[in-house]
Amino acid sequence: MILEKYGFTSFFEEQTVANNADYGRVTAVFKDSYRVITEQGEFLAKLKRGNFYDLSSSSLPAVGDFVEVNIDFSQTVQIISVLQRKTVFSRMNKDSEEQLIAANFDYALIVMSLNHDFNLNRLERYLTVAWDSGASPIIILTKADLTSYTDQLEAVAYGVPTYYVDNLSHMGFEALEHDLKPRSTLVLLGSSGVGKSSFINALAGKTLMKTSGIREDDSKGKHTTKHREMHLLENGWIVIDTPGMREFGIGLNQAGLETTFSDVEKLTEHCRFNDCSHTKEPGCAVQEALTDGSLSMQHYENWLKLQKELAYHARKNSPALARQERDRWKTIQKTIRTQYKKRPKNK
Repeated sequence: MILEKYGFTSFFEEQTVANNADYGRVTAVFKDSYRVITEQGEFLAKLKRGNFYDLSSSSLPAVGDFVEVNIDFSQTVQIISVLQRKTVFSRMNKDSEEQLIAANFDYALIVMSLNHDFNLNRLERYLTVAWDSGASPIIILTKADLTSYTDQLEAVAYGVPTYYVDNLSHMGFEALEHDLKPRSTLVLLGSSGVGKSSFINALAGKTLMKTSGIREDDSKGKHTTKHREMHLLENGWIVIDTPGMREFGIGLNQAGLETTFSDVEKLTEHCRFNDCSHTKEPGCAVQEALTDGSLSMQHYENWLKLQKELAYHARKNSPALARQERDRWKTIQKTIRTQYKKRPKNK
């Protein structure tokens, strides 16, 4: 029962009962091929192109996907279809194109280092996408021997389980291992060189991943993970490692944004005006909270920034919204030109 060890639960089994076919789980994604684990063994597979007319990222297999495969030992193994996903993690690139990162995981572990890498704004970005994925977010703060950021974390990640760990001494891992459900799939998210590979090695209790040191001046590590890959640990956990991402677009994750900034969202319900921009209107509950100090300015400014980013991607993905935005700017520019013409000329 290889697939059962790799997380083949009833959710996926129910999708296969009507078909007498072979299935597998994608354990690694390369440029033009996929590594797939099946009951018959592990294979390097390619897509059956006739079944994948849509070559957008969201339609193609990702690490963690369960797929139907055609196993012909005399030819290349082919991926026929992708089963319905339980959870999915993706990001938007600069061109507003969705990039699928991983699928079918139970926990999204956001790994940050308590040195120069620690960044609350970036953490809020990861939390936004993690909440929207459908999985349970967990914050992993490595190099726990350096310092603690408990007060800052409570302002942006209230209620999210947080573990301070040290990869070398194994401090903090006992509590984490106690709380994780057996045979769970974990996806690791974090910046390049943050120590995800070292964290996997510590979690596995042996060296699975190649690691590199960090620079003394800025604490930045080297980028060691080159592609998305899955590892089955001896204790039963399934870990998906991802390449580090320093730039990270939240895309269209409205629900995740509302969860991450639930404190700000609740304040907006008490504003005097329904169309309040939460910047300068009278009776704005958000501005009042900023004034009395109950809302962090940094937290608020990042909320505004991500709201604008969300609106940008929405316009890019909706022709109607894009036209509406263009018409709005044309009206503004026309008004400016009209006012300029009415200005008295200097004699």
